[in-house]
Amino acid sequence: MATTPFIHDVPAAEALAAWRAACEAAGCPRRVEAVRLGLQEAVGRVTAEPVWATRSSPSFDAAAMDGIAIRAAHTIGASESTPVLLDPADYVVVDTGDPLPEGFDAVVMREDVHYDDRRRAELRGAVVPYQHVRLIGEDVSANELLLPEGHRLRPVDVAAAAAAGAVDVLVRRRPVVAVLPTGDEIRPVGTEPAPGVILDTNSLMLAAQAEAAGCQAWRSDILPDDPETIAAAVRDAAARADLVIIGAGSSAGRDDHTAGVVERLGTLAVHGVAVRPGHPVVLGAVDGTPVLGAPGYPVSAALTFDIFAAPLVAALEGAAPAEPPRVRARLARKLASRMGMDDWIRVRLGRVGGDLVATPLPRGAGVLTSLVRADGLLVVPAALEGHHAGEEVEIGLLRGVGEIDRTILAVGSHDLVLDLAASQIRAADPGATLASSNVGSLGGLVALRDGLCHVAGSHLLDPESGEYTLPYIDRVLTGRDIAVVRLVHREQGLIVAAGNPVGITGIEDLTRPGVRYVNRQRGAGTRVLLDHELCRRGIAPESLSGYTREEHTHLAVAAAIAADRVDAGLGVLAAARAFGLDFVPVTREPYDLVLAAETLDDPITAPLWPLLADPTFRSAVEALGGYGTEDMGRRIR
Repeated sequence: MATTPFIHDVPAAEALAAWRAACEAAGCPRRVEAVRLGLQEAVGRVTAEPVWATRSSPSFDAAAMDGIAIRAAHTIGASESTPVLLDPADYVVVDTGDPLPEGFDAVVMREDVHYDDRRRAELRGAVVPYQHVRLIGEDVSANELLLPEGHRLRPVDVAAAAAAGAVDVLVRRRPVVAVLPTGDEIRPVGTEPAPGVILDTNSLMLAAQAEAAGCQAWRSDILPDDPETIAAAVRDAAARADLVIIGAGSSAGRDDHTAGVVERLGTLAVHGVAVRPGHPVVLGAVDGTPVLGAPGYPVSAALTFDIFAAPLVAALEGAAPAEPPRVRARLARKLASRMGMDDWIRVRLGRVGGDLVATPLPRGAGVLTSLVRADGLLVVPAALEGHHAGEEVEIGLLRGVGEIDRTILAVGSHDLVLDLAASQIRAADPGATLASSNVGSLGGLVALRDGLCHVAGSHLLDPESGEYTLPYIDRVLTGRDIAVVRLVHREQGLIVAAGNPVGITGIEDLTRPGVRYVNRQRGAGTRVLLDHELCRRGIAPESLSGYTREEHTHLAVAAAIAADRVDAGLGVLAAARAFGLDFVPVTREPYDLVLAAETLDDPITAPLWPLLADPTFRSAVEALGGYGTEDMGRRIR
């Protein structure tokens, strides 16, 4: 058992320094060995010694253009009115790359040369010495330093080394990373899902991260939650690898053995880091090999690799860890953060009115899709409680700025049609993206007001007038030139389990004893609809068991019902169909896209409008179930 108490909340920088010190004390190699490789095999490797030029490049004075080699002195005084004629003996025809003939010092481009009937070259302008000539050593001179030690080789580097006389280079071998998945509940990818079964996606991801960082990676079989079995596997891996990553088992539960195993076999340097997600990290060394215990949640595991493993394997190669480009962006909504821990937030990015806007993605440590969809990472330092909407923050980029500049930011109510539109837009143009952030209809209108999105998705019912969305625009976006484009009409109703085992027939049944409800977040149009329906019937919201339990999408509501965590939730018919659930209709409502009128002509939103007029897209929307496309694309304001 580990004698070191869990958890220390060590700041990430201190934890990394402590790990390095522990590895050095344990005799872990500072660098992996050097190997000599041919240039064709060396791209991506890190130089283990400087690369010096053994010859000049070019190694002779060479023509830089197709044309004729001449003596510049023969062209003095040449002009359009007084051209100079050179006899064939006074010039030599050359092609690009040819050695400059002895006694000649300039080249005239072929298109600037005219010939008379005696093959004399007529020049209508003076030429300076060494015009259009690549001088010996122009690229690199013999004995010049071409590449330093610790340089990760790119295609251009090996080409330059070849031109400078090299045929091979001394580089660091690839570090070997062993990934050991653990857990009685873990099953190989491809296993049929079942209660209590978790697929081994983490070892697949961690090994791929290691390979993307330039390493060789291998994965062991899944290890049971048995300390002796884990210890034997760690010992074996430490003898064969330069870094051992133990997947899961790093926390403080009954079956979390990583810290104890590392402490018993070697040195336990850190157990618990002030990083969220990724708090229960184990850092140590066994038999002269660094060991990292990664948390079981996938986002935590991925970020743990980036924070701790990536710098370590880069150091083993003698290189600096890769640093993503950084940009400044405005936050699309308020972001709270718990003090005392660095908070790593995944964000989507888009450019609105010339400014980059960052929309935070779901923050759960198990929400792996948030990394899939992320354009960047925002780190909220441990000393801050978060940021306000519209505040400027620094983002580390995970995607190119060019792609981000062509992203349509849609903020507001969730709808499956937007997800389908995002897929269709990307299929038609791989450079274009539609990114949705599900904050509810009211949140979308506020984001539009504050210049933090291109489009707001809304289906807000005004109980007084019975109108959708337009009254709220008049309140939230007063005095603005706003366009409203109809996306769809859709069926909203109560999603219930297949076969409707609880026998729900309408809103009134939600108050029955034992009926478990799941709601949408505040500001969501679906929640406004529920409150309106409850008010019409004189039903107090607190009489619904689960009224305060919130989900942010229709699909999340349906998933909760499919998993039998709740009995009912208000949502769209398409979400019920997606999970094979039953549906009790409540109303048919419009869902609209709200945007500044000038944005209709913005090149960023341009891919959206022809898509809404496409019959194939409309058919695909109708096939989802519960959607009417008769007004799709019509501007209603």
